[in-house]
Amino acid sequence: MGRTGLAFCPGHISGYFLPVRTGEPVTSGSSGAGIVISEGVTVRVEPSEKPEVVIHRVESPGGPEEVIMGSPPIEYAMERLGVAAVVSTTCRLPIGAGYGLSAAALLASVHALNRLFGLGLTPDTCTAYAHEAEIVHRTGLGDVAACQGGGRDCRTGPGIHARIERAFDLKEPLVAVTFGQLLSPGILGSDEKMEQVRAAYPGRCPSDAPDFFRLSRSFAEKSGLITREVRRALIACDEAAVLASMTMLGNGVFAYGKDASAVLGEFGKPWVLTTASGGTTLFPGDER
Repeated sequence: MGRTGLAFCPGHISGYFLPVRTGEPVTSGSSGAGIVISEGVTVRVEPSEKPEVVIHRVESPGGPEEVIMGSPPIEYAMERLGVAAVVSTTCRLPIGAGYGLSAAALLASVHALNRLFGLGLTPDTCTAYAHEAEIVHRTGLGDVAACQGGGRDCRTGPGIHARIERAFDLKEPLVAVTFGQLLSPGILGSDEKMEQVRAAYPGRCPSDAPDFFRLSRSFAEKSGLITREVRRALIACDEAAVLASMTMLGNGVFAYGKDASAVLGEFGKPWVLTTASGGTTLFPGDER
């Protein structure tokens, strides 16, 4: 067996955000608030003559598998690191649905590649490479910064070095449902949509979990991003007095409370999620 590296990074649901683009990846990103979730991306890396990325989505053990070849952000990160590897990523949650999986895949990949090739990069430098790839390819703004740690996060500035407040106060069930993709590059690359998002930003961190959902919902309403499917699910949550908002950026809804699963289950498969306790984890690989 050849040398391998293995890492996992949790995903992230963003409730609201303020985009910041300065022309430099290190100072670009977003302020905002979200939840780092225990579901995420596992990455396996092996040295090869040329870079290759294979994305696997397996919803349940033994179930059907979705396979996607190639990932420009991960390929870009390998080029910046000066290494070539076969990178295999595996996740359960839907891709492109607002769960921060692109950021999770990048963070896990860079950390695994760093260990496998003995690059000697600090965790902070690994995160910087992942953030740069996300910003350059417009697949996200603040998810990499958020996924450095766990909990319910509030990022007080753009980039990976801004202060991040974290709370572990989600004691009731957190549930999400997805209606399909809402491709981030098309939204993040639209000046008109970003102006609506900036105008909707609440300008502060939430005081507690219910306040986070209230601020997120207000942001979703004012941002103009709510789709028809999301609107129907939000109305049902309102009627059941369930705190809920739209996954940013994804065509789906996340909700909080003991009745959330029953309500969202009427609209699709409900994903019952928990808050992640931390960020990227490296596992023993075969590094001979």
